Amino acid sequence: QVQLVESGGGPVQPGGSLRLSCAASGFAVSGYSMSWYRQSPGKQREFVATITGTPFTTNYAESVKGRFAISRDNARNRVFLQMNSLKPDDTAVYYCHTSIWSGSLWGQGTQVTVSS
Repeated sequence: QVQLVESGGGPVQPGGSLRLSCAASGFAVSGYSMSWYRQSPGKQREFVATITGTPFTTNYAESVKGRFAISRDNARNRVFLQMNSLKPDDTAVYYCHTSIWSGSLWGQGTQVTVSS
């Protein structure tokens, strides 16, 4: 069964850090571009970061450049999003996404809340 399962979200104070994890099953993350998106209440889902297959490149939304870093662990078949210098505007549900042979695949999301 192909699926993505996110974890690592939670409450954090402004300026803090979190590391999100996306565990993939049923396919190898090394062979596909993997992305993170986020959605805040009342807003459309927006792109955050992507990492392409092997050899890889990364790309980020302007709003997170220099603060977030996407990475991949092929041995563990996981993708990570390291989030530093978090701001209240980063509050959202974060989703892992890829497109594989069966189509578009989304995880269930993990909530990140940045608040003092």
